[in-house]
Amino acid sequence: MGSKHRKGMERRTFLKSVLGAGAASLMAPSLLGSRASAQAAPAANAAARYARSLDWAGPLTPSTRLTASHWGAFLAQVEDGRLVGVKPFGGDRAPVPMLQALPGRVYARSRIQYPMVREGFLKKGARSDRSQRGAERFVRVSWDDALDLVAGELERVKASYGNASIFAGSLDWHSVGKLHNAPTLLRRMLGLFGGYTDNTGDFSVQAAMTILPHVTGNIEVYDQQTAWPTIIENTDLIVLFGADLIKNNQIGWTPPDHYAYPALQAVKERGIEVVSVDPRLTDTARFLDADWVALRPNTDVALMLAIAHTLYTEKLHDEAFLKRYTVGFDKFLDYLLGKSDGQPKTPEWAAKITEVPAATIRDLARRMARGRTMLMGGWAIQRQDHGEQAPWMLVTLAAMLGQVGLPGGGFGFSYHYASGGAPAANAPVLSGISAGDNPVKTAIPFAHGVSDLLLNPGKTVDYNGEKVTYPDIKLVYWAGGNPFSHQMDKNRLIQAWQRPEVTIVHDIFWTSSAKFADIVLPVTTTLERNDIDNMSEYTNQYILAMHKAVDPLFEARSDFEIFAELADRLGFGRKFTEGKDEMGWIRSFYEEARKQAKAMKLSMPDFDTFWETGYVAFPVPESAKQYVRYGDFRKDPDLNPLGTPSGKIEIYSRTIEKFGYDDCPPHPTWLEPAEWLGGAKAKRYPLHLVSPHPKYRLHSQLDNTWIRDWYEVNEREPVWIHPDDARARGIAHGDVVRIYNDRGALLAGAYVTDRVRRGVIAVHEGAWYDPDEPGKPGALCKHGNVNTVTMDKGTSKLAQGNVANTVLVEIEKYEGPVPRVTAFEPPAQAQS
Repeated sequence: MGSKHRKGMERRTFLKSVLGAGAASLMAPSLLGSRASAQAAPAANAAARYARSLDWAGPLTPSTRLTASHWGAFLAQVEDGRLVGVKPFGGDRAPVPMLQALPGRVYARSRIQYPMVREGFLKKGARSDRSQRGAERFVRVSWDDALDLVAGELERVKASYGNASIFAGSLDWHSVGKLHNAPTLLRRMLGLFGGYTDNTGDFSVQAAMTILPHVTGNIEVYDQQTAWPTIIENTDLIVLFGADLIKNNQIGWTPPDHYAYPALQAVKERGIEVVSVDPRLTDTARFLDADWVALRPNTDVALMLAIAHTLYTEKLHDEAFLKRYTVGFDKFLDYLLGKSDGQPKTPEWAAKITEVPAATIRDLARRMARGRTMLMGGWAIQRQDHGEQAPWMLVTLAAMLGQVGLPGGGFGFSYHYASGGAPAANAPVLSGISAGDNPVKTAIPFAHGVSDLLLNPGKTVDYNGEKVTYPDIKLVYWAGGNPFSHQMDKNRLIQAWQRPEVTIVHDIFWTSSAKFADIVLPVTTTLERNDIDNMSEYTNQYILAMHKAVDPLFEARSDFEIFAELADRLGFGRKFTEGKDEMGWIRSFYEEARKQAKAMKLSMPDFDTFWETGYVAFPVPESAKQYVRYGDFRKDPDLNPLGTPSGKIEIYSRTIEKFGYDDCPPHPTWLEPAEWLGGAKAKRYPLHLVSPHPKYRLHSQLDNTWIRDWYEVNEREPVWIHPDDARARGIAHGDVVRIYNDRGALLAGAYVTDRVRRGVIAVHEGAWYDPDEPGKPGALCKHGNVNTVTMDKGTSKLAQGNVANTVLVEIEKYEGPVPRVTAFEPPAQAQS
């Protein structure tokens, strides 16, 4: 037997043993237990407990209820009507320890117990002092009074200003489930009411999902990737650009199955080389023993251009691939070689921008060209000024290497999210409730547009070749999200939030968004209602019953119930519900999937059997494990064209050229960010702040549970700071520090570590906002919400994405008495 064939046999045997393994072999602390803070033991111990508990299969018992979350599926353990614990679902390959915080979420002190109205609004309605939002006391009201008030405000605003003056919030990270999708339910109700101003795009990936359809014809960021088994069998080198697979694959929009963790274990054990390009030494880089290229933040494009320059000048590029499968490389080449602007994009040029040595850049280019290389782009690289350029340039690099469509080569943008790259099961599609039609056609680019919309009625902005004019918003209705956590430039948002006449929020907890509302309606957690969902966005291997585990606490109601009652008051209740209650909708989703399964010759039990058993599993065909993204395109680009105007990868886009945007040229380009360490502003604010996704939360979710004891420093969100930067400022590990710039300030707990490069600090996004002067623009956040200092501008006229990672700050040790954290306390209540 030849050595090459023997190597293939060994890999297939290895893949079968590792990728088919249970979680017990995968939950080692080295994989999911590496920590940014000193409390590693609790997480590792929790992981071990979960690994030992995967013994459930078959019908449920009276004391357990199968349900699911953004962290995975699990069994809720109930005693005397109270949730007392959780056990992971057996189909989860690597259950994450955050599951054990879910009981604490149900019984959190910060639960909103009753319908509440801001005191001034209850007295004066739209004439109340809007500057008191976020500061004023609340008054408890009955559900009938609250719903009458909401219905009355909707009718008043519609009659006075029209439906376009109603803004429906965002499509945020609501709870999992196909029925209880709060933003969709809100849009369904408002659509039947006559319409609303909507938003378009995606806060997480706005820049990438807008530019990449011009480049490859797909949004890429949520698309199926080349399958992990194919990568493990064929790839020689993985290059991560701002991608932390270990940390971010813990969560999913639907319940994740965590396929990525056995895959990463296989990557490690097969000895595949990995390079991590990131200003931080990530958990993934540490676990995979990756070479760390610690570049300056926001300089990824300059680095990639220099790699491309080396590939071309050393004749390491694939000229035949570029000629057959791409358009516009010649125009890009004029820029790369400096013919169009007088500056060749050499490694020496890039070294001055990135602070990565020219020799390192050349070496990386040669390593990429030496064997089969997979470029994995994280979403962080497009959350920066001119964020469209990095994903475009990454695709251009992959095209120059000529491996797009080959097993284990090319590029991908979702390997670090919900186990992108997991092989897809042969399964039906589970539908969900529909938002229906919206008679109002205005939709703003969301990632940058919320504050801009509220502050600037009548303003016209560019967006992806179109013009969008902001309506004058009088009513904001938000359900299933927390804008006061995620929106950039908190103080600008507070000013913007004072403009509408009424703000309505559905929430489980007294988040900062709820505290800034006029009318607050308490909603149930996932564990207090029934629903249904798929497991995993990519494998789709299970349909899960999400059983109600406990009765709703206090007076909480589901969003479906609330909107159904509002629809009834507004005269279209039957259209909203279609005559179906909660279980009627869930049954209809299942029966539709069952029809599909029958056509696919797949077996699914009747609904009652499914509901009792708790899940249906579907097979993963061997062919799915060999899936290669763009494989058909590579075999025949004429028969399998891309969705671009040319049908090919567009390195130069004539469509974007016609837009004529000064901040988004028609080919990948290095453009200086508004703030960066190489700019003039760095003299005043000499530290670049990055705000990655947190390890033990989903954005702000779970921050109000005991799990924050795992990561907080001195009861604050930690800030990673290099020992040299800390020493120069007299900061010691554990100190409370003040991070500030001309947009705002926050307190954080110093975590001194060499896992972040000099000149860079990192504060994970999602800490609950906790102002020292509630309701006031310019207040100091006592708890560490990073968006008090981030910049609210669009990436460019093309995408108008957020630039959260483009921010300069200074940091100092906080002197004087440290203020008490009050983020998780309910607001003051007045007597009704």
